[in-house]
Amino acid sequence: MVKVECAVEAKNYLGEGAIWDPLEGLLYWVDMLDKQVWSFNPRSGATRIWQLPKIVGAFVLRENGGGVLTMEDGFYFLDMESGESELIVKVDAEIENSIFNDGKADRRGRFFAGGEDQKTEAPICGLFRLDADLSLHELERGIICNNGPCWSPDNKTFYHTDSFRQEMYAYDYDIESGDISNKRLFMSCQDEPGIFDGSTIDEEGYLWNAQIIAGELVRYTPDGEVERRIPIPCKTITSVSFGGDNLDVIYLTSMGNTDFLGPEGVRLFGEAAKPQPHGGGIFAVTGTGVRGIPEPRFAG
Repeated sequence: MVKVECAVEAKNYLGEGAIWDPLEGLLYWVDMLDKQVWSFNPRSGATRIWQLPKIVGAFVLRENGGGVLTMEDGFYFLDMESGESELIVKVDAEIENSIFNDGKADRRGRFFAGGEDQKTEAPICGLFRLDADLSLHELERGIICNNGPCWSPDNKTFYHTDSFRQEMYAYDYDIESGDISNKRLFMSCQDEPGIFDGSTIDEEGYLWNAQIIAGELVRYTPDGEVERRIPIPCKTITSVSFGGDNLDVIYLTSMGNTDFLGPEGVRLFGEAAKPQPHGGGIFAVTGTGVRGIPEPRFAG
């Protein structure tokens, strides 16, 4: 039996980027607009917050210790002991209203992350890959809002969303080089009750998407068909990650405040722009009978 509960009353302004670390047994995520990285220990219930100086886009742990994250203007290292951040490389810092949004590491430890237009209107943003040698590669341009990077279990397909185009794409993926090619439309949510936000892949190769505005966790087949919908008691869910000792708990971040949305965002959100039950909290979904795949660390 599927059960949904609020695991952490985090009251995040804009919770995003949930990622489970199987080595530590901790859930990590970011509060973008409150400029924070969070962790949660489900065994003890303890949380920890790292305060950053700028808007935070995405965060992953490093194999060499500490973390790597995107802030509004580039990629940074994060010293988890001191809380100090160190610039790796600036990205699109000169483009007004472009800030980093979602990101994740592939199974060779490369960090993929992309931008979003703060006004949710203009295709001004790019998708980037930071390799272990700290070289930066622009993979795509002309994106309004990057979201949901994830990979099929066989590493042959890369999935990526432009939320405010209401489209999700599939690409051929070369795990050896980290290159993407053969972009095609995987799914559209034009006729869905919500829009695509963060995604992850389970061990069977099905894609799970946090559908914001509808407040639904949706599982799609590798062919893009809806396999199931799980209603969440909060319409502003934003990202999804499998966690727990057996990778069978699904964690969701959520948005607690919508006052930053531009006119197009307000139009799309409609009733979901109003305060939500447990808004800004972390939700845990159990009883799905499905397991996830361990998320990698950044190899640099």
